[in-house]
Amino acid sequence: MATITKENIGLLHEKLTVKLQKTDYLPSFEKALKEYSKKANIPGFRKGMVPSGLIKKMYGPSLFADEVLKSVDRELIGFLETDKLEIFAQPLPLESDFGQLDVNNPIDYTFNFEIGMKPEFQLPELAKAKTTKYVVTVTDEMVNNEVDRLQNRHGNMKDVDAVTSDDNVLNVNFVEADSEGNTVDGGITKDNSILVKYFSEAYRKTWMGKKAGDTETVQLKNVFDEKEREWIISDLGLKDVEGAEEKYFNIVITKVGLLEKRELNEEFFNQLYPNKEVKTAEDFKAKIKEEIQKHWDAQANNQIHDQIFHALVDNTEIKFPEGFLKKWIKTQGTQSKDQEPKTDEEVEKEFPTFLNQLKWTLISEKIVQDNAIQVDPEEIKIFAKQQLFSYMGGANLSEDQPWLTDYIDKMMKDRKYVEDAYTRIQSQKIFEWAATQVKPTDKEISAEDFTKMTEEHQHSHH
Repeated sequence: MATITKENIGLLHEKLTVKLQKTDYLPSFEKALKEYSKKANIPGFRKGMVPSGLIKKMYGPSLFADEVLKSVDRELIGFLETDKLEIFAQPLPLESDFGQLDVNNPIDYTFNFEIGMKPEFQLPELAKAKTTKYVVTVTDEMVNNEVDRLQNRHGNMKDVDAVTSDDNVLNVNFVEADSEGNTVDGGITKDNSILVKYFSEAYRKTWMGKKAGDTETVQLKNVFDEKEREWIISDLGLKDVEGAEEKYFNIVITKVGLLEKRELNEEFFNQLYPNKEVKTAEDFKAKIKEEIQKHWDAQANNQIHDQIFHALVDNTEIKFPEGFLKKWIKTQGTQSKDQEPKTDEEVEKEFPTFLNQLKWTLISEKIVQDNAIQVDPEEIKIFAKQQLFSYMGGANLSEDQPWLTDYIDKMMKDRKYVEDAYTRIQSQKIFEWAATQVKPTDKEISAEDFTKMTEEHQHSHH
């Protein structure tokens, strides 16, 4: 009968010694050999009549190793379950014990493994965590800018003879040139459509009176402010090109248009907000302000989730079996079987990030277990439906259409999709639970300062 003993070899690091008697594996090996001889199809022999000695010679070593390994696995699994041991990953062979296997000399075997034990730990009291709920102030300027954007987006374009205002739209062709306006052979050419107001304020007057066919030679850094310049450089395919802003282009006007803004009337309001009782410009602005506020409130909630993440990770003390985990990364943590084991240097470089991710995984698991957080199939279906609607621009689609049901059914059969959706929903539920535990202090902030703060925080994580 097989026996397993456990010996501590480090912090949360144990050695398991499996002593296997030949009676633990020999009967199953002999049975497997007989079954194989019945099924073997070897030229020169009738099926089921192949001599057992030949079968043993040809297939015995692999069948023998398989049965021994199955017996070892069975004993290990039983031991871990009986002793209720919570371990990381899988037991690792401590030594190359499996080279001792000999089908012609069945004996008692000893195999050694090492395991990394999952630690016990306590979560900090989130109610004591210092958190801030940022309340972004929605200004009249933000509302008016959004009204203006919607009027332009839903407005009508008409052709005009010449540029007369900052609101004119230019259909242009960017042609790479030198400072004298000579076309660069093999240079970049790109059609674009651009509002005159997107040029720097000092340069806009240059366009006044220009018509289709007129050309201006420009250096990108001199005619666009930073935000618009970055967009133009990206559109020209120069995003990763050093000194792109120094390049010269001929901008050739192919057509001049004028965008007629949509009137602020009830027809326009009903188009954007059907059945919402938006009757006046004041109602319209109030609705827009409400939507802008919802957007920033959602961003602020995400920021609270980030604070919660740090409160948990930074204030939860967890000890790890680092020796075991480093060996696991080195020998088992490769992406494919064909990949070479990682070097010690690679392991040391990756280990801090790996440990942080593992720490959050353990914290998440504990929250899920302690609070009975569950994700049921119906929630995954709803997630798939909402995701589809989001991809389609938030279209108000009927939910009882057959093609939609077919799409959801297809997604539910996609194992990878279901696992990803499950993880995302569970993560959201973890933060939703945690958000009920914290007691944030409200703090008013401008949209610009809030955006700057979150961008700086994201940058600090890279």
